[in-house]
Amino acid sequence: MTARLETQRLHAPGLYETDIGAWAEQQARLLRAGWFAELDIEHIAEEIEDVGKSEQRELASRLSVLLAHLLKWQYQPQRRGSSWRRTILAQRRALGLRLKRTPSLKTILRDPDWLEEIWEDAISAATAETGLDAFPEHCPWEIPRVLDADWMPE
Repeated sequence: MTARLETQRLHAPGLYETDIGAWAEQQARLLRAGWFAELDIEHIAEEIEDVGKSEQRELASRLSVLLAHLLKWQYQPQRRGSSWRRTILAQRRALGLRLKRTPSLKTILRDPDWLEEIWEDAISAATAETGLDAFPEHCPWEIPRVLDADWMPE
């Protein structure tokens, strides 16, 4: 079977919807072969956009976990332990690495609406884990301080 026929077989309508793994492999082969006219441009564009969204979701998740643990650290000093400290350090390390690998994510850390959503998630998690409901409505800490490995709320 020629490469062109193989491409046509794989480029059957619906491959993106029915087998995204096979679709991705096919698109990579087409790109490497220089067969640009055969590419599924619309879905490729969607997937590229999703990469950025995925990075933002990971950043949001890690920041929410970090903020929830900082809240627990501050509001339940009698329960502080090595597990909380390890989680705080691990999240800070992972956030730092993510921001180093994808510096464009730093801009979202200045978006007050995005940060508000993250704060709400952190409060929900901290409330569920502690039973407390006296957390501040808005984050009392600046993000650079939250990410600082040497800082802990007291």
